[in-house]
Amino acid sequence: MTKQDRAVRTRLALIRSAAEQFEARGYVRASLAEISAGAGVSSGALHFHFANKAAVAEAVEDAAALALRRIGRRGRGGDGCALQRLVDVTHQVARLLRADVVVRAGLRLNAEAVAGRVRDLRREWRECVHELLAEAERRGELAAGVPLHRTSGVVLAATTGIEVLGREDQGWLARPSLTDLWQLLLPCVAAPHLAGALDPAGSDPEGRDPTGGDPEGRDPTGGDPAGVDVEAGPAADGDLEETGTAGLALR
Repeated sequence: MTKQDRAVRTRLALIRSAAEQFEARGYVRASLAEISAGAGVSSGALHFHFANKAAVAEAVEDAAALALRRIGRRGRGGDGCALQRLVDVTHQVARLLRADVVVRAGLRLNAEAVAGRVRDLRREWRECVHELLAEAERRGELAAGVPLHRTSGVVLAATTGIEVLGREDQGWLARPSLTDLWQLLLPCVAAPHLAGALDPAGSDPEGRDPTGGDPEGRDPTGGDPAGVDVEAGPAADGDLEETGTAGLALR
């Protein structure tokens, strides 16, 4: 294994360990000593990659944002019925939240606005919902008289509530919860000709990894969590740059 490969794996391990600590203990109570121990590295190795706890938290948010943004882009860039793609992407995000501690921790950190950072991880989700509903309106998929902005607001409020409730009980993120939501919403917003054609349970196989990799959330090339993605830059000192600074989530 090259020095650069080791640096990538160390950074990924630190991000995941930090996510576990932030999710379980919150930003304030999590310690760098616990993060480095959880990753199986020394405190010196941690400081080689991150200057302080705020930098570690920012890396967790970046990784979560990248994984979530990928789902939103696939939904907006897909083919077929826009309303079905909106249903599908909510199920995909929920599966990612259940499977990936990095994504869950990134959302918690963002909600806590740790270290004084101002970031909106939920902006792209709002845009994703609005764009898919706007596409549905253009394609005649919305029922007559259904206002776009009010429908978007209802979807955002409902999915945000499920995400927040899921922090304490992941049963809220399970497929039946979102299926119940869409069983109530679709008859109210979908055009009559789509009755019976839309699947509130989602049209994607349940076992498919929402990030496009292994169903268990592993990177097929190295066993790293799918929600953490690092792009290799110049190997000047063995450290690497995180990709992505904004993402989407359920609010």
